[in-house]
Amino acid sequence: MFKYIKNDLPASIVVFFVALPLCLGIALASGAPLFSGLIAGIVGGIVVGGLSGSKIGVSGPAAGLAAIVLTAIGALGGYQNFLVAVVLAGVIQLIFGVLKAGIIGYYFPSSVIKGMLTGIGVIIILKQIPNFFGYDEASAWDLEFFELDGGTTFSEIFQIINNIHPGAALIGIVSLAILILWDKVLSKKGKIFQLVQGPLVAVVLGIIFFNLTGASTVLSISGSHLVSVPIPEDAASFFNQFSFPNFAAITQADIWVTAFTIALVASLETLLCVEASDKIDPDKNVTPTNRELLAQGTGNIVSGLIGGLPVTQVIVRSSANVQSGGKSKMSTIIHGFLLLISVILIPRLLNMIPLSVLAAILLVVGYKLAKPALFKDMYKMGWKQSVPFFVTVFGIVFTDLLMGISLGLAVGIVVILLKSYQNSHFLHIEDKSNGKHRIKMTLAEEVTFFNKGAILKELDSLPRDTYLEINLIKTRYLDNDIIEILEDFLHKAEERNIDIKLVSKRGVVENPSSFIRFFNERPKSNLSLS
Repeated sequence: MFKYIKNDLPASIVVFFVALPLCLGIALASGAPLFSGLIAGIVGGIVVGGLSGSKIGVSGPAAGLAAIVLTAIGALGGYQNFLVAVVLAGVIQLIFGVLKAGIIGYYFPSSVIKGMLTGIGVIIILKQIPNFFGYDEASAWDLEFFELDGGTTFSEIFQIINNIHPGAALIGIVSLAILILWDKVLSKKGKIFQLVQGPLVAVVLGIIFFNLTGASTVLSISGSHLVSVPIPEDAASFFNQFSFPNFAAITQADIWVTAFTIALVASLETLLCVEASDKIDPDKNVTPTNRELLAQGTGNIVSGLIGGLPVTQVIVRSSANVQSGGKSKMSTIIHGFLLLISVILIPRLLNMIPLSVLAAILLVVGYKLAKPALFKDMYKMGWKQSVPFFVTVFGIVFTDLLMGISLGLAVGIVVILLKSYQNSHFLHIEDKSNGKHRIKMTLAEEVTFFNKGAILKELDSLPRDTYLEINLIKTRYLDNDIIEILEDFLHKAEERNIDIKLVSKRGVVENPSSFIRFFNERPKSNLSLS
């Protein structure tokens, strides 16, 4: 596990700086105690990271659950009642894992997964632009287009002009320049620049800038423009930040409904992120999805028991891990320990970090997920790949993560149906022989009810006086619906003077009296011809 420590340690520091504001921001957007977001980040790193089979996936509180959490806390009668639902959600995820439900993750089209990655990159950029210029909003950590304060992603950007903070904007711009310089130039100049990551340099510079401009009325940074980690006065006050579930409320029906909702949404987000993170993993590792559900379930049980938000695998932190050179799960685990140690030992130092610096780090992460060249490449791949991709991207940007993915998946299914319609058979038309058209219809290897429309259309369009050869030599699976279509066609063929030759592995038949009897008279089941 320590084989790649020289890669994992620098990556874990970058993931830590990405995770810190996300943990706090998602807790704020969820209407939960700020410390609950940090608990979820720590559990996601240490517990889930230790149990997961993913090499580069990072778990923590998810922005996609913020609206559910916010609603549930009020509806269930308080945060401690809500924690019961989090624990139960973890138990349900364990059941999902035992039942091998993780296989669902393998059925998302590649174009939709790429659209998800790109859409998240775009939304990160749009959400972090206000923070970058010092117009700090809690909605920066919420990935939904319609925000809780009644605004939208774009309405917050339009407010920047009148709310630019000079000091925050200046250090944000300097930090972004350092990150670009480090990534494009310095990282190629020597090992020291690979070991010491640009985000760490930017954060240190941000803390120095904060302290040097403390007396300035123009450039000084304070209040909402800084990270805000809870600062305990002593050990007792630190442990008082933990909350515990009120299991007396476990009989409430609403708690079970919320638990199942969290388990389902968290599992879907995790499986999507697993598929996405495996896709961007340069080593092309394959994450065992059922084990991931077991790990996530355990994480949610632990997080709920000690007062944390529900956790999922999250692509923002996972992609930051990959981009920073993380090679094994040690980067995930170390980032969890960094969160734990920092909130215990140096919360005041963390609270000197300008949010605009962290926004600059996230802007780079977002750009690498949504590079302009990717849009061009997807367009060149043709409409069957590009349409689901663009629908997913725009769906995520203008609605939310799950809705965007659902729209892309729906379009992807339509594309599959169209491809199935088009590829069900091949027609070869020969010259007239003895006054008849010779037409050869070769059916595909697998022919299902999806192909009914295409085949029915071709049969109905055959001209009179045709000699039709139906070739099933390569067909291994023929749906019962198709057999019924062929059976019905026999009556029309006789009326239109169409002779039929059926060629299959079961033999050759001229003008069969019944297709159903030819296939062993099994009309009630789908037939395998192999």
